[in-house]
This record gives sequence, C-alpha cells and structure tokens, in this order.
Amino acid sequence: MSSLNQALRAALDHRQDLLAELHAQGTDCYRLFHGSQEGAGGLTIDRYGPQLMVQSFHQSLDGDALLQLHLMINQFLGLELLLVYNDRSRGNSRIDREDTVYRAEPAALEDLVGHEWGLNYRVRGRHPGQDPLLFLDLRNTRGWVKAHSAGKSVLNLFAYTCGVGLSAAAGGAREVCNLDFAEGNLAVGRENGELNPQLPPMTFVQSDYFPAIRQLAGLPITQRRGQKLPSYPRLEQRQYDLVLLDPPAWAKSAFGTVDLLRDYQSLLKPALLATADNGVLICCNNLAKVSMDDWREQVLRCAEKAGRPVRDWKVMTPGADFPSQDQQPPLKTLILQL
Repeated sequence: MSSLNQALRAALDHRQDLLAELHAQGTDCYRLFHGSQEGAGGLTIDRYGPQLMVQSFHQSLDGDALLQLHLMINQFLGLELLLVYNDRSRGNSRIDREDTVYRAEPAALEDLVGHEWGLNYRVRGRHPGQDPLLFLDLRNTRGWVKAHSAGKSVLNLFAYTCGVGLSAAAGGAREVCNLDFAEGNLAVGRENGELNPQLPPMTFVQSDYFPAIRQLAGLPITQRRGQKLPSYPRLEQRQYDLVLLDPPAWAKSAFGTVDLLRDYQSLLKPALLATADNGVLICCNNLAKVSMDDWREQVLRCAEKAGRPVRDWKVMTPGADFPSQDQQPPLKTLILQL
C-alpha cells in the first residue's frame, strides 16, 4: 500500500465516530482527508453529498493514485460517490480545467445537492469561482447560529453563498440579510434558499463591504486616495441582533482594503457598531500565520476602543474532520457577547 493510501486509511479510521454523528444530524458534507495535518501536504479530500472532491495544491496526482483513493473511500462509506478532481497546483491556486489526469463523468459535474444540519445546499464540482460553494470548516459555527437565531435579526457579512444566513433562517430568525460584493455568490445563496422552501425568505444585498457596513454603523463613507467612488446601494443606519463577519484574507476596492494581517480593525469597528446592545458578533480570521491569542487580544482591544466592550467571548473551533496538531487551526472564530 502506498504511503498516501496508508495516510488516507488512518484518516478514515479516525473519522468513524465523527461520521456516524454527522450522518445522524443530517450532514453529508465533510472533510475526509486534511492532508497538511494527516500526511500529504497540499491534498484535500472532501465529500459534498453525492460528490467526492479531491483537490491538489502542491503537485498533481496521477490517475492511478486518484482512482485508488476513490475506490478506498467508496468502500469505506459503502457508497458510489461521483469523483471530481481539481488540480490547483498551478496558476495561483486556480483550478486547472484542462482535466488531463481524470476527465470527470458528466454526472459528477451536474448541479447536485449536499446536506448540512438537515439543510440542502447547492453543490457544483466546478464553477466560475475557484473554491467549493460551502466552506466545511465553518460547519460548527453554522450549527451554533442555527441554535441561537430564534427571533433575531441577522446580518451575514461577506456572505459568500449564504450558508450562515440559511442556518439563521432555519433557526427561526425573524430577519436575515446576506451581504456580498459578488452577484455570483448571492445567486448561489438564492439557490440555497430555493432548495429549502420550508424556510422564510432571506434578503440579499450586493455591495462592497465598506460603504454598506459604514452606512449601517452611521459612519462616513471614505475612499482610497486618488480613487473615484463608484455607485453603491444606499442603506439606513441600523443594528442587528446577530452579526457574522467572515472576510477573505485580502481584497482591495475603491472604498478600502480588506487585510486580515495588518488591519482587521477597519473591518471590525463598523461591524461592532452595527451589532445591537446585548447582541452577538461572530468574527473570523482564516490566516494561518495569525495566532488566536494575538488576534483575540486585538479584537477585544478594538471593541473597547469602539465603545462596544465585550461582556463574554467563546472560541468556536472547526470540527474534528479538520485536525490541527498544534491546536492552532487556520480558521479562528470568536463569538462575542456585546
């Protein structure tokens, strides 16, 4: 047995109890192999409902290795998952769509449905973006939101495909607003809503983060030097009972720069001001090079300076399918009680 197959076998064995628990709660989207921590850096293997998504970030897999691991996982789960292989080892982590190693069957690339916490999610192995449509390491946080949203107004910032918003709606939120810059992301969010017709409708706002959150927070809208401000949706100042802030690592626009390493505060302060008294702000940082302790202190200091001191806080860690040998997973999540 190859070293990769041995590492995969060990990872699957470690997950047996977890998978039984996830299946019982209505979840069939999870990580089966977290290569950086389980013996094959740059390789991830995820299940998204009927689909098995294999992604390589450092070097390509050959066809034989790919088909062996596919067979092993199907046997382990007692299923016939559809295989999609995305080689992202070239071109700044963009997916290689040449598909020279393994040409996926048409059925594997069709629009499929996966499940998490009993909710339906759109699954597409390949789409115009580069990342899967559901980030699996945020599953525990989506579960927490589902359990703590009853009767609340919820604002989902950098909403991506609106998984947190969907969880809030399922948890009985009286209002859910999903905000994201990319219409393509929100379009998938609308699909996710349609896949769960029993839930109340959510609202969707396509906007750059900075003008939207600064209007909600009652702050002036500024621009980067030398940049002319583009048009943006007009929003009324208001606060929400539960706010989620999950920004990308880095992005730049005419309104400002998202930089989780050097300037988390410019994202955090207006989000704090848009959170109601006695409300909850959940904030995330996905940079591996940032330590939880340093970032938490920065967050608590910023809240104090903004006049929104934190009464209590809790760390939400990713699920056990995202092991971390040093107990410092790249995704860091804090639940702040204001």
